[in-house]
Amino acid sequence: MRIGVVLPRDLPDTNVITFARNVDELGFDNLWVVEDLGYKGGFAQAGAVLAATSRVRVGIGVLPVAARNPVFTAMEAATLANLFPGRITLGVGHGMPVWMRQVGIAVDSPLTLLAETLDAVRGLLAGDTVSIDGRYVHLDAVRLEAPPALPPVVLAGVRGPRSMEVSGEHADGTLLAEPVTVEYLEHTRTLTKRGVARRPARQKDVSSAAEHQLHAYNVAWVDDDPDVARDRVRQTVAVFGQPDWWPHIASLPFAEAFKALAAQHRSTNDLARLLPAEWIDELAIVGTAATVRRRLADLNRAGAASCSYFVDGAVTSGQLSKLAAASNMSVRNR
Repeated sequence: MRIGVVLPRDLPDTNVITFARNVDELGFDNLWVVEDLGYKGGFAQAGAVLAATSRVRVGIGVLPVAARNPVFTAMEAATLANLFPGRITLGVGHGMPVWMRQVGIAVDSPLTLLAETLDAVRGLLAGDTVSIDGRYVHLDAVRLEAPPALPPVVLAGVRGPRSMEVSGEHADGTLLAEPVTVEYLEHTRTLTKRGVARRPARQKDVSSAAEHQLHAYNVAWVDDDPDVARDRVRQTVAVFGQPDWWPHIASLPFAEAFKALAAQHRSTNDLARLLPAEWIDELAIVGTAATVRRRLADLNRAGAASCSYFVDGAVTSGQLSKLAAASNMSVRNR
């Protein structure tokens, strides 16, 4: 199982390179950059941290497909893949619906747009000449002049059940936003396998459900005192009571109780104070180093090919070191 870190979206620009180098030096396998509305651009971040580091694999998670033409997305990804072979992973998705409406690029059929974009981007990165006359994507014999020798993996960052099936059919893997539990992974595997089964026969020859990998984000904090770790993530975990995160918690035994509590306490601060310890333990990777390792092992057995720690911009280098040690990164990447 590969272990990574998500670069905080609110990290000051002047701290990005230092943070990335720290992640690289600590031995983490992956560093993910995010493209949230109003913060930092995905490709700009990826290029900067790739140039500033030596070995860590950089993922972009995720680019809203409505915001870019798929050819130009493929061109950007190919450039990074050629400059830094084997070190870039591309994630695309619908984008948060409220953000897409806010900037005027919401579409009537997000599922169709995602499927057409995935087919176009993956085909171009593979060196194909691509022609598509779809509902949203229209390409007439387009190809890249320098397709990468090592095409980057293209993941779909999605939440809903129909989107999961689209990911299985059209993407190399699925990127799951936090929180990712064992139950959520098992549900996701079932849905993505349905999509894999719908692939054309020629694709099934080289692709299987086992090869469609699942990659997870999870809020994390390690401390010798589990209560200290829980308190550090309470505010973030409280956000999961909002409707956008319900698909992540739907299969948990306390899902309805969590929704009811969130409905009673609209203030995130109030909700955070009331969250039971056992809920936090399910919705984040928190506690001692031994607890962190057990949670990673559980997620790996449930089908996660990687797990990346979601931390906020105030995280210290000391906490990153503790997470690396808890994950045995120094041993694995010597």
